[in-house]
Amino acid sequence: MHIPFVSANDGEFHGPTINEFFPPVIFFEGTPFEINRIILIRFLAVAVIILLFWLATRKMSVVPGRGQSLAEMALDLVRGGIAEDLLGKVDGRRFLPILTAMFFIILGFNITGIIPGLNIAASSTIGFPLVLAVVSYVTFIYSGIKKSPKNFFKNSLFPAGVPWPVYIIVTPIELISTFVIRPVTLTLRLLMNMIVGHLLLVLFFSATQFFFFTADGFFKLFGVGSLAFGFAFTLFEILVAVLQAYVFTLLTAVYIQLALAEEH
Repeated sequence: MHIPFVSANDGEFHGPTINEFFPPVIFFEGTPFEINRIILIRFLAVAVIILLFWLATRKMSVVPGRGQSLAEMALDLVRGGIAEDLLGKVDGRRFLPILTAMFFIILGFNITGIIPGLNIAASSTIGFPLVLAVVSYVTFIYSGIKKSPKNFFKNSLFPAGVPWPVYIIVTPIELISTFVIRPVTLTLRLLMNMIVGHLLLVLFFSATQFFFFTADGFFKLFGVGSLAFGFAFTLFEILVAVLQAYVFTLLTAVYIQLALAEEH
């Protein structure tokens, strides 16, 4: 497992730092196409996702095999649990491709954080969460404008049933909460969870290495505890990876649902 931490030669323990998320450039340094370790992990994650779905669906049959069954269950989670549940069958199928792609790319990028040898989530730098938040934001705006070109922004900023003088307070709040806060919170929620998860995993396993191989005497026993916490937190990170993919996709569907609401 890649552990970017460790104890220094002075025999003291040094925990992980934020520098883990800014690895050195490997290819195309000094150009807009710089590729570092995290970018390579993203390429790998995308390739694995495509390969897994290709293997699972290359020989579709009425009686599905194990791979096809798993793929169908995963796809049905997005289709039935998010898209159609929130948007209905018609609109659910309409937005299903983008919601499905969003869920599985986030899940694939998140899960790299607990894979030995990779050990960092491909979604733990701001570029990826920001791009997905922009996609979610544009989809939300597009769906609202397409549903009601003349009234979408009016109804979003001037809710019906509110006395006119109150709009002085309500409209700025609606503007900030609907068109500013949403993409920001989508970005930060995903980013912060992946950053914190990585730092904690590195902290536990680097502490284990320090206690076992550097600490003296009785302190070596602390390595057992840090190792146990590390494995427990690894399982927790798997849950977080799935939940973050689900929550991000769910919120995108909720925003689309609000944009398609009848009052718009």
